[in-house]
Amino acid sequence: MEAAEEVERGNGGGVIQTWLNRHNLLYTKATKHPFILSIRDGTINLSSFKRWLGQDYIFVREFIPFVASVLLKAWRESEDGLDIEVILGGMASLNDEISWFKKEGSKWDVLVSEISPQKANQDYCRFLERLMGPDVGYTVAITAFWTIEAVYQESFSLCLQDGNNTPAELMETCQRWGNNGFGQYCQSLQGIVSRCLEKASEDVLRKSEEAFICVLDHEVGFWDMSCGEL
Repeated sequence: MEAAEEVERGNGGGVIQTWLNRHNLLYTKATKHPFILSIRDGTINLSSFKRWLGQDYIFVREFIPFVASVLLKAWRESEDGLDIEVILGGMASLNDEISWFKKEGSKWDVLVSEISPQKANQDYCRFLERLMGPDVGYTVAITAFWTIEAVYQESFSLCLQDGNNTPAELMETCQRWGNNGFGQYCQSLQGIVSRCLEKASEDVLRKSEEAFICVLDHEVGFWDMSCGEL
């Protein structure tokens, strides 16, 4: 192992903190995107919210088999049985999430079943499909999974902070991903990722960091699309 990586693993914050420092600009773009800030500030164009709602419904439907594949990789590769419980808990909530999107779509006159995926969404879903492949190990897959969940938690929690002007009709959306319970779930996923990365080889570390970056890029693209920029 290279000396630089030794320092990164033992710098007190771990590999994840090293990544957050190294890719801070991209992480900030993903978690404090103008789309999210416009919700927090109460300036959002509701057509953008409706676009996000329909596209995210499509994404979640594609996200379910990805999470199932992570669960299977955990069963095959994880040394800690608690990993399966954490992932299974997140997977169980996805059925409720699908129902929520349908209900919200009805409320906003968005026919989610008739929405076609836009390019940024298609690209993101193809990325998930690649991660489901047998050549992608558990550490890389769980890293991507955690990053996806963590970006939403941090983003929507901004809209719940003191001093927000989040519109009342969007508060339920923000609470769904910004609440403390979801935050604790994301912390559990981060703990799993941190443990896996501490044991990872140089090659797995590199691939995991690439997955982390790719998720952030796709999240920025998804927010851009929601704003109508793509």
